[in-house]
Amino acid sequence: STYIDAIPPMVDSKNRLHSHFIQTGAATGRFSSENPNLQNIPIRSELGKKIRNGFVAEKGHKLVSLDYSQIELRVAAILSGDKYLVNVFKEGKDVHSAVAVRVFGVPENEVTSEMRRRAKIINFGIIYGMGVTALKDNLKSTRVEAQEFYDRYLEELSGLSNYLEEVKTKTKKDGYTETLFGRKRYFPGIKSKIPFIRAMAERMAINAPIQGTATADVIKIAIKKAEDSLEKNGLLNDTHLLLQIHDELVYEVKSESVDKATKIIKEAMEGVLIDKKRNPENVPLTVGIS
Repeated sequence: STYIDAIPPMVDSKNRLHSHFIQTGAATGRFSSENPNLQNIPIRSELGKKIRNGFVAEKGHKLVSLDYSQIELRVAAILSGDKYLVNVFKEGKDVHSAVAVRVFGVPENEVTSEMRRRAKIINFGIIYGMGVTALKDNLKSTRVEAQEFYDRYLEELSGLSNYLEEVKTKTKKDGYTETLFGRKRYFPGIKSKIPFIRAMAERMAINAPIQGTATADVIKIAIKKAEDSLEKNGLLNDTHLLLQIHDELVYEVKSESVDKATKIIKEAMEGVLIDKKRNPENVPLTVGIS
């Protein structure tokens, strides 16, 4: 009912679909999409993949998707300056395996896929403000074990741990958070007398600067940089931005211009955070293409 019944009647006379993007549709400053929402087309299930196959490029064109690799963790490294995380990204290592080394106390060559999976849950859990109980549920482990992982993570990545505490303290004082580019988000609930409202505001405040920098500010600047660069290279008529989905941009590109245009967009996206003031440690942003 969400996709198969609802979407086909929305196409125009040329069988094109036109979603509406709202500049500040989400509290973090992200775009949101409606009529239809094209940011939530399923991908994991077999049925989801079939629905995706219904979206095709114009004749003589290709759909090109460019997405940032682990952008939120990279932004967390930039904002916190955590030495270990910064080095992991600068050396081009796999961040989840590298964190597993620290959390499980094993050498790099002994990290199993299960350890990496668990480290991934912890990595994203901590920057989303997840507590020990939620971590226990996500890891499907005991509370004692989850607490142990949690404590060890914060101990091993002390730069990140200190930064997250600072965000909490500062938000309690000021009532708002700020992204790397100065976008503010207000949290009236952070001063609530009701514990669960206060805890929820704290959780959201921890993640707001990271998510707001990564999937609102960086991606919007990337769109502008790519557009300017495509125009300069005379490729604007061959390259059309169709969708922005969190950390990903989807373009429709004339087949003969795909290689050239893709290279230009990739460079623009990777070049958003190269200024020393905002990214003193020079943590690289990397973009994958499909």
